Amino acid sequence: MDQAGSPFYHLHLHTEYSLLDGAIRLDSLFQKCREYGMDAVSMTDHGTMFGVAEFYEKARKKSIKPVIGCEVYVAPRTLNDKTPLDAKGLSHLVLLAKDREGYANLCKLVSIAQLKGFYYKPRIDRELLRVHSKGLIGLSACLKGDLPKNILQNRMDAADDAARFYLDIFGEGNFFLEVQENGMPVQHRVNEGLLDISRRLSIPMVATNDCHYLSRGDDKAHEILLCIQTGDTFDKKDRFKFDSDQLYFKSSDEMIASLGHYPNAIENTREIISRCNVEFDTKTYHSRDMPCLWTNPKMTCLRPGPWKALKKN
Repeated sequence: MDQAGSPFYHLHLHTEYSLLDGAIRLDSLFQKCREYGMDAVSMTDHGTMFGVAEFYEKARKKSIKPVIGCEVYVAPRTLNDKTPLDAKGLSHLVLLAKDREGYANLCKLVSIAQLKGFYYKPRIDRELLRVHSKGLIGLSACLKGDLPKNILQNRMDAADDAARFYLDIFGEGNFFLEVQENGMPVQHRVNEGLLDISRRLSIPMVATNDCHYLSRGDDKAHEILLCIQTGDTFDKKDRFKFDSDQLYFKSSDEMIASLGHYPNAIENTREIISRCNVEFDTKTYHSRDMPCLWTNPKMTCLRPGPWKALKKN
């Protein structure tokens, strides 16, 4: 599973663990991966990693490489700033774990976001990201990302500054500009802006589809899910919904046809997949502190005291 075989891989995907937002069930996801010949896939739920254990175990059983990530919410200022303007100014950022250090840092970021940074959403800030960025790959995210928002506001200097910041944080080759094709005219504006930034600042691009449901035609069911989340009725005209019916798990051919003209955007999905190699020891039982496997990547106990590892027969 270390050697990927598909020309394209999904790196931005929301499962049922993105509560009342993602509608992709894991068993169906892996079945679709096999159907499309994709031997790897990522999981990037909104602000949470509750699904990592099930995702990892089921993917391995299906001989599919699991790439562990999260789409985090970045506060416009700091975690201590909690005003309505701070809630409205949140930006999205996709983080993928390359190795065990990256996984540990991702766990730390998501935990702090929930326990300390929560204000309407679980939040991190830039300084926290600076401290816990090693072992991570960053993607510029959807239209709610820092760069896309600045591009749509015609603030290219601010978009450049954000791009330079993330490039400095993650390091050369570890930050990518996400281009998508979801049928929205504003997305085309963002893609062109990202292409310009890529050329001027030498930051690589990557193709994603921000998958929220599995198949074409599932968008109406997803709208109902969003209605449950927001407490709106389906016939309400100004209810919250996505202005796209294309946020599904597209095939490699579909992604290549729509985004293959962006330099290396398709190829870089394969490159990123090959660099994300988080593995866990699932064959060792721990007689104390059972959460060790998922919450402590170094496999040491969460509480002081002796422990004993018992190997499966």
